[in-house]
Amino acid sequence: MSTIRVLIVEDDPIIGEDIRDMLTNVNYSALDVAYDKEDAIEQIDAQQPDLVLLDINLNGQFEGFEIADHINKTRKIPFIYLTSYSGKEILEKAKPTLPMGYIVKPFNERELYSNIEVALYNFSKFLLPVELNAEAINSKIPTALTQKEFEVLEGLYEGKTNQQLADSQFVSVNTIKTHIKNIYEKMNTHTRSETLRLVHSLLRQ
Repeated sequence: MSTIRVLIVEDDPIIGEDIRDMLTNVNYSALDVAYDKEDAIEQIDAQQPDLVLLDINLNGQFEGFEIADHINKTRKIPFIYLTSYSGKEILEKAKPTLPMGYIVKPFNERELYSNIEVALYNFSKFLLPVELNAEAINSKIPTALTQKEFEVLEGLYEGKTNQQLADSQFVSVNTIKTHIKNIYEKMNTHTRSETLRLVHSLLRQ
């Protein structure tokens, strides 16, 4: 799967399904909706999403912060808080957990899309070195990336969508998906976030 995979953590089933529909409408892959902390952590570890939409208040408790702590300690993936709270006290608690966004309910599809796009871009810059180096990467993986695959990898690093990659390369979206599939096979990864984490690790060795 080469589309951006998003896990929704939301204790209200109706809101969760609304968010799933919004994600589908803008061509993201919406994974399961997790309704509580235990389910969320299990899904994050099992599915390794590219991004998590994280409700702060789950079942009357601020468990979103605990889930964020788990993400920061283990998975290293971007997350965006979804919350009805916009007060200073909650914001002060949220900031140290390093979210890539903070969306106050209610929100619309355009707000969700723009926040996700910015979050993916900012996280790629936050996570990775400024410059990718094809020779350094290829020297540390069994099968070298082609020049075209490396250019697609650069696009992933920049947080580009499949459509944006296709436009920049003057090819079809299906061609981009094929390149991404080849990158995953050569790097033995399965998602965008996992691939970027591996690149980060390789370039820091």
